[in-house]
Amino acid sequence: MTLHEAIQQALLKAGKSLTVSEIADVLNANSWYSKKDGSDIKSSQVAARVKSNSHLFSNMNNLIGLKTTLGLVAQKSVPKQKQIAVKNIGLDDNLLMKVLINEKNFKSIEACEQNIPDAPGLYCVRIKDPKALDAVFLNVLTERNHTILYIGVASKSLQKNFFEEELRAKGHGTFFRTIGAVLGYVPEEGSLVGKSNQNNYKFSSDHEEEIIKWIEEHLIFNWIATTTDLHAVQAKLIKEHLPLLNLAGNPGVINNIRVLRNKCKAIARGTK
Repeated sequence: MTLHEAIQQALLKAGKSLTVSEIADVLNANSWYSKKDGSDIKSSQVAARVKSNSHLFSNMNNLIGLKTTLGLVAQKSVPKQKQIAVKNIGLDDNLLMKVLINEKNFKSIEACEQNIPDAPGLYCVRIKDPKALDAVFLNVLTERNHTILYIGVASKSLQKNFFEEELRAKGHGTFFRTIGAVLGYVPEEGSLVGKSNQNNYKFSSDHEEEIIKWIEEHLIFNWIATTTDLHAVQAKLIKEHLPLLNLAGNPGVINNIRVLRNKCKAIARGTK
């Protein structure tokens, strides 16, 4: 990653404009860009790179921001509650995908849950150690040489669609239902009988708590709040990385996962 790409990533993750000193501090705290001599990145270097890439960065009142295809996103002119929702308009999809997938950006749910915004975006789930899964799934991840379990879209709110539904079972999260099935849990027999939706099976409260505990212990997460074409970016990422638990649009889908989900549906429908 070049220095200007690292600066873009720092601003993207911050979700707001920063001073050159703040950007330098972020870069020195991470390892997105390292100088050949191993010394710290200076604010003067950040300022020089920002100046030489004026097509990428804005400089308003000594605050460095990202430019978009729609002009400048001036944070101070946008209502506070709306800032996070517009921060990535027009950003290059390739940069957005790099930031989302970069392993160095992943954190435990405890470390990041307070920062998950009420805004649309993309999220990615990795497993700390694939050995926590059954051998068949461990072998697939080993062959693919990554730890990515799922790449999802939050069309309205990362806080609601990602955190509450997928990680806390408050709704009908696809990821939550899939990881539960992979872990060997099944819904209560006949629990979907008479329901209009015959696919959204749920686990018992006790089992939900156990799945949530497993998620907290074994998984790490990253997200990007953005108003870009979410489904188009998700489709590109799925085709490129073949996440273990994504079914739709995944050329590397594992039939074992379909079998486990179908088993859960059949039990909940009372047909097995």
